[in-house]
Amino acid sequence: MTLQTRDIIDFLAGIDLGSHLDVLRAKRPETRLNAQKSFDALFAPEHLGDVTLEERFAVATFVAGLHKADEAGSFYASGLREQANGASLVAAVGAEAARADTAGPYGRYPAGPLSREDRPGLVYEVSHENRAHLGPKLSAALEHSHLLVFRPREASAEALQKLLDAGWTITGIVTLSQLVAFLAFQIRVVAGLRALAANSANVAQAAQA
Repeated sequence: MTLQTRDIIDFLAGIDLGSHLDVLRAKRPETRLNAQKSFDALFAPEHLGDVTLEERFAVATFVAGLHKADEAGSFYASGLREQANGASLVAAVGAEAARADTAGPYGRYPAGPLSREDRPGLVYEVSHENRAHLGPKLSAALEHSHLLVFRPREASAEALQKLLDAGWTITGIVTLSQLVAFLAFQIRVVAGLRALAANSANVAQAAQA
């Protein structure tokens, strides 16, 4: 998991020191710094609090899988493998991400004017086999993460209660929500930077033709 470039986004986007995209990102140093600080706070915190590193990397691996972000998925899976029972957890989380594959957003809004935009879709639940392996707390985290990614309109007190019933604390739920939100941000930034890199490469090839 050692980063060879300046920060995690550089690493996932394949940005080399001194490259066009490195120069572009350097124009927004505070944005770059704060993105890395967010990563450090979630995955290398001074105090873990109520959420273990195993849980953090498992959720990140799962969310990256939902977004079909291969680079991020591989990175966070490598972090999960470094934890106790990591290899088996990587396999279980990967299998669940494949089972949970769908397209969104969808779900039901509270009764009212937005109800006409309701859209049915998968209500994901961890498989019985993997629930026994992952345990109730991590299983609930994966199910809630899927809700946040695909059915955010159904986020509710009842959804939070399921986490509390599975052993999550209020502080832990906040951390879990931050993890899912950060992954969504990070994955989109990396995808945008990779698209810029591909476009720049295409322009360069066209100029040489």
